[in-house]
Amino acid sequence: MMIARLACAWASVLAFQLFGSALLGQLGTPVPSLLVFAWLLGVIVWAAFGVVHEAEELAHRLGEPYGTLILTLSIVIIEVALISAVMLGAKGAPTLGRDTMFAVLMIVLNGVVGIGLLIGGLRHFSQGYNLKGASAYLAVIIPLTLIPLVLPNFTTSTADGTLTTFQSIAFSLFTLLLYGAFLILQTGRHSVFFQEPAGESNMPYGAAYARARMQPELDATSGPAPAPEPVEEEPPHATSGGSIQFHVVLLLLNILPIVILAKSLATVLDFGIARLGAPVALGGILIAMVVFTPECIAALRAITTNQLQRAINLCLGAAASTLGLTVPAVLVIGLITGQPVVLGLSGTNMVILAMTLLLSTLTFTGTRTTMLEGAVHLSVFFVFLVLVFSP
Repeated sequence: MMIARLACAWASVLAFQLFGSALLGQLGTPVPSLLVFAWLLGVIVWAAFGVVHEAEELAHRLGEPYGTLILTLSIVIIEVALISAVMLGAKGAPTLGRDTMFAVLMIVLNGVVGIGLLIGGLRHFSQGYNLKGASAYLAVIIPLTLIPLVLPNFTTSTADGTLTTFQSIAFSLFTLLLYGAFLILQTGRHSVFFQEPAGESNMPYGAAYARARMQPELDATSGPAPAPEPVEEEPPHATSGGSIQFHVVLLLLNILPIVILAKSLATVLDFGIARLGAPVALGGILIAMVVFTPECIAALRAITTNQLQRAINLCLGAAASTLGLTVPAVLVIGLITGQPVVLGLSGTNMVILAMTLLLSTLTFTGTRTTMLEGAVHLSVFFVFLVLVFSP
């Protein structure tokens, strides 16, 4: 599977490098346009699944939070490549960065979190996670979201949600410094905040309750528990299936075709949206869905196995990394090319964003989650979808 995936991805890169002009020249006719779109979409999604697979292999070797951090950063690199390809196109897209970031927040914080908490509630009744890690994510996500996506609507130097050159440079530096400080703490002195909670706090609620009820009887019949024998832990990198360097190379080999094919997919998306008369925001939603679908599937798979902390690292980490890296990239491209970059959300979307941040804060300020939080997040996601097509 790995060889087939890489062969297909790099063969597609070669084909578009040699015959890209001829293939994209067929966009005026329906059938060739659909075939080119399906080809590019299939290859990019398949390669994205390869990125997820290699990142999960590295996660088993490096442990948390390094595994999910590698995955989220890899996915965001793909997202930035797609956005940059569209913005550097002939027509430009002043709102594409804003629409993509907002779509990522809605898909991850409402769609994936909602579905995940519903599935986790059905399978495990109630799930535990590391409160300090979730709180740290939210503490970073809130300013990274409000400053670029809401504040431009209230500044007086410019209108229509844009920023001045000085504001663009200052906000880019602020975003990078804040996200960089978070990464240093996440991988350094506070890395334990982003690991699965130890003990019964990570057990399904029913199992923990039953164990608590049975513990007095077990103590009375069995007496004091014997001291556990020391176990020599195996180093994280000693697992089978290849070295860390090998999987890093495979990770890069899966990322590069996506980055190279991003410009061709961006051309097809731009043509299709203009031809169909679809909402402009649909371009950002499609980019977010293409890029983050494999990561969302990995998060849902983690929830089904009662690894809610890993799912939180993926979801909240995706939101933080998207804002921390996409905002500077979009603003820098705008400054270099002279294109206007609109970051300020509409009034309706600001209301949805505020509701999402408030609900996320309420959801991840306890120690356990239930199906109720999942249903609430999912309802906000459906409202977002409705307003895309009927604002």
